[in-house]
Amino acid sequence: MGAHTRRTRLLEILGDEGRLDVLDAAGRLGCSTATVRRDPDELARQNLLTRTRGGAVVSRVAYDLPLRYKAGRKADEKRRIARAVADLIPSGCTVGLNGGTTTSEVARELAVRPEPAAGGHALTVVTNAVDIAAEPAIRPQVKTVVTGGVARPRSYELVGPLVDAVLRTLALDCAVLGVDAFHPRFGAATHDESEAGVGRSLAECADTVVVVADAAELGRRAFAQVCETAAVSILVTDREAPDEAVEEFTALGIDVRRV
Repeated sequence: MGAHTRRTRLLEILGDEGRLDVLDAAGRLGCSTATVRRDPDELARQNLLTRTRGGAVVSRVAYDLPLRYKAGRKADEKRRIARAVADLIPSGCTVGLNGGTTTSEVARELAVRPEPAAGGHALTVVTNAVDIAAEPAIRPQVKTVVTGGVARPRSYELVGPLVDAVLRTLALDCAVLGVDAFHPRFGAATHDESEAGVGRSLAECADTVVVVADAAELGRRAFAQVCETAAVSILVTDREAPDEAVEEFTALGIDVRRV
């Protein structure tokens, strides 16, 4: 297990349980105590946790795993999901993307589309995430629109009333939403209410809403609702998604794609 993956798992344990014991973590991760002991020191240096004797406790940012650590989680699954989503989006569409590791992969797939034979734009990308905007912005065949807003440093997303003011004036063919949880009854949700508000605005101005979520995010609830389940047309998830969860969403009229 590499250092990035190991530290991501430690932050996940800390976020779930509020504290971290080095001996317990070493057993869970199958690593030596000496190896695991160095990781909290490095994470403390980055202000991602507070070091204690024999372990660590939550710092004020530990609940929200920074994007640079989230990016290494389920990387293969995210790439497969991104390719499947890109295949769903016809040339010439206007597509909205919120922030997140999976939607970042979608942006990469869309950015490499060839230029239309007749010239013009292969598609238009609208996003509130500054890291996502960087992918298509250098491609002349993609028109990139970035909302205004205030940047959240851990997710690179722009949030606040400026985002809503821009999105209220736009019409999207498709909104691709990355979420922290998607529940049949409680809808798509995320941990931060300001990011949820942006996702909601994207969904409201789109003809089709696509949720991208890995198997671990299905059937879960999170703090702030992005949109109701009925607003979602397509769910793209990975092959580990359980049959029971897929059947629940399918029964609600959602087209579920396991890739």
